[in-house]
Amino acid sequence: MYNGNRYRSNRKFNNRSPRQAVRKIRSLSLEELEKVVSNSKMSLAQAPDILESTSSFNDFQVSDLIKANIKGKGYINPTPIQEQAIPYIINGRDVIGMANTGTGKTAAFLIPLLDKVSKDRTQKVLIVTPTRELALQIREEFISFAKGLGLYSVLCIGGTKMLQQRQHLQINHNFLIGTPGRLKDLVRQRMINLNDFNNVVLDETDRMVDIGFFPDIKFLISYMPKVRQSVFFSATVSPKVQAIIQSFVQNPVSISVATKETTNNIAQETVRVSRGLKVDVLHDYLIKEEFKKTLVFGRTKHGIDKLNKELLQRGFKVSSIHGNKKQNQREKALRQFKYNEIQVLLATDVASRGLDIENVSHVINFDMPESYEDYIHRIGRTGRGTKKGTAITFVETN
Repeated sequence: MYNGNRYRSNRKFNNRSPRQAVRKIRSLSLEELEKVVSNSKMSLAQAPDILESTSSFNDFQVSDLIKANIKGKGYINPTPIQEQAIPYIINGRDVIGMANTGTGKTAAFLIPLLDKVSKDRTQKVLIVTPTRELALQIREEFISFAKGLGLYSVLCIGGTKMLQQRQHLQINHNFLIGTPGRLKDLVRQRMINLNDFNNVVLDETDRMVDIGFFPDIKFLISYMPKVRQSVFFSATVSPKVQAIIQSFVQNPVSISVATKETTNNIAQETVRVSRGLKVDVLHDYLIKEEFKKTLVFGRTKHGIDKLNKELLQRGFKVSSIHGNKKQNQREKALRQFKYNEIQVLLATDVASRGLDIENVSHVINFDMPESYEDYIHRIGRTGRGTKKGTAITFVETN
């Protein structure tokens, strides 16, 4: 980690703390951003209190081997979304689940569907996600929960060689995990027969709709059997998304779990920064000891690359992910960040949804998010579960 001695800007405020520095910068109206911050706090303050679960994973009607795998991961009590969703999915119901990020949605659908398939090997499950990173994360969770069950999954995502995925599809598998575009390509090439899949999970459904994947989702589901079990999970479900989901489900159970404590674990700050000084202010934050594992969000791929180069020159251990990065580069950066080989990960909004990276101490919005939803999902990378975190948003002045 950079010790702050090698590089020091000659800016006068660099001798003070970042908080002291921004007080000296010319004021800018922060009404829009402060409204976003206050709204996020208010919505959580108004959210119903949900008591910590007193049940155990042993209470669920799933196989003893799955229970052993759950215990092996150190899980004892289910989260509220898991406690409510798992019994319905076990009973074959269609489910629409909404919960704060970091509350265990992946396990909420994997555990019951693994049990279902382990008891009936003719069942197949399609899991669709908006990003490659989330698909990889689900695949990792699948491997740990499915240990010893003799069930197999295939990962089909963009940014990787299609030939290898075509070969993997030839192997008998029960779960198919992928992103909409690559799945659609493989269906068109007749490498995937979705008529064999009688279970579908759409994870982060609102994000897929937001970034234009709805036609691809509609295409995929049109090839699936009409009689199927459908599960939709998301951090938010707007009226538009709700209407879309309703067209794909039959007599669904809607579960909404807004945990007050999840977002109250995140301290939110806005910082005014003069144009041209943002990197210096960021520098002064990152040299602080408490900024041990920091995720920094930028707006553009070019901006992220430029910031990555600048921070490397200043001696920070840093890497980046965005849409132009090769898949192996993105995986390497996430792995380095996960295992604390780097201190700072720079990202565009490709990383703001669904990623579960433990112990992220701080999220910094180097560039303003485009929307309220993007803001919520960005800051949700810290303060996950019962952990504490801090989200800082830079607002550039003239």
